[in-house]
Amino acid sequence: MGKVVMYSSVSVDGFIADENDQPGPLFDWLTSGDVALDDSGILKVSRASYEYTRAYWDQIGVTVVGRHVFDMTDGWDGKPPAGVEHVVVVTHRPAPDGWDPSTPFSFVDGVEAAVAKAQELAGERVVEVAAGDVGGQVLAAGLVDEVRMDVVPVIFGTGKRYFGSVAAQHLLQDPITIQGTRVLHLRYELRPSSVVE
Repeated sequence: MGKVVMYSSVSVDGFIADENDQPGPLFDWLTSGDVALDDSGILKVSRASYEYTRAYWDQIGVTVVGRHVFDMTDGWDGKPPAGVEHVVVVTHRPAPDGWDPSTPFSFVDGVEAAVAKAQELAGERVVEVAAGDVGGQVLAAGLVDEVRMDVVPVIFGTGKRYFGSVAAQHLLQDPITIQGTRVLHLRYELRPSSVVE
């Protein structure tokens, strides 16, 4: 099975959105360079960010998100974002009324079941877990292999926390760092038995 990676852009003080679920400048780095990151013509980043991000994005097979993110994005109109093949939505509710069951989305109750379904679908590819409450639950369940953060030079003060409501201390390996334009990419492997009692 592929790795389970918790990922998001994040403020210096650890938030993935403000109190109103708005990302503010967290994604500005995706338009701050001159190297096209995808075929949209919109996303352009520095060469360093391109090499780091494109290599990672190309490994992702499935993304796991919470129902809140799914609802906020209107389910991406049934098309998984950024070339991802499938999205697993952690939810206690069924798919929305009128949702086309042939779309590459699965609705699963509980993070353990969601990660298992995502790994089954992804095979050897990466399972990406969106940071926030669901990501924090997956981390707390001991199912995250790696944490990736695109740290943006902004301070929010309050908002939606990268690790959700994780209460336990977790030890990470030393970071791998890549400096981009308006972003610092950090990658941490989790240490075996990373939870500190």
